[in-house]
Amino acid sequence: MKSKKEKMLSTLLWIVFLVIAWEVGACIVAVTKRSPENILPHLYQIIAAACSTKQVSAGMSATMVVLTSARATILRALVGFAVGASIGFLLALIMKLSGFFEKMLFPYLMLIQLIPVLGLAPIILSITGDINKSRIVIAAILSFYPVATNTLAGFHSVEKEKYDLMYIYAAPKWMIYLKVLIPSSIPYFFTGMKIAAPMAITASILVDTLQGDGGMGCMLSQSLKHAMSIYVFWLIVIFSAFIGIFSSYLMNWIEKLVSPAKRVG
Repeated sequence: MKSKKEKMLSTLLWIVFLVIAWEVGACIVAVTKRSPENILPHLYQIIAAACSTKQVSAGMSATMVVLTSARATILRALVGFAVGASIGFLLALIMKLSGFFEKMLFPYLMLIQLIPVLGLAPIILSITGDINKSRIVIAAILSFYPVATNTLAGFHSVEKEKYDLMYIYAAPKWMIYLKVLIPSSIPYFFTGMKIAAPMAITASILVDTLQGDGGMGCMLSQSLKHAMSIYVFWLIVIFSAFIGIFSSYLMNWIEKLVSPAKRVG
């Protein structure tokens, strides 16, 4: 396994590589006839826009616009993620309890996951008639599948020896689940959570583009149409990437809090 120093060095090298690649791309764009700030600005221009107090929309600076729109989007994504993760865990539990339900439900869960978000979102919006509910539903749909499949894999990973030991002690079925199956599924459950968290945020942003009410996706569309500074677009892109990465690390941190094995490691 890599040491912490090696991981930090690897991350630093990747950051340097991305910065160089970005700046090379921005320089190439700058020599064309098209306006560079409307396509690929330099990083220092984006940083300057983030620090600027110049009003770009509704009396707010670019950073204020991003943070205001992010608050609504992230809150709805969080609700959808919580609902989806809960449903995913319960579905995995049901499928483990009954092989019949596993055979019946599992193929259809895969089919739902294969439907593109941009194709599913208008359908959900037409059913709910509310963009806020649509965000939550779409985030929940994208969240429950990775949680359900990974948790189910955790249930199936329990060694036969552990079952035998519980049977020797004549443990009831609920005790087997409480003492063996559920604790064994926790690492798998959090693996699904690490996958689902960024997906819920992405889904919420994509649904924002369908209807204008101030979410990050809405601001993305407006900035691309030059309704406000184009730097709002790049700030939202960078901020969205940061939130997605942070959400995965947050799940890892929570896992270490609730899992003694992770704390020891």
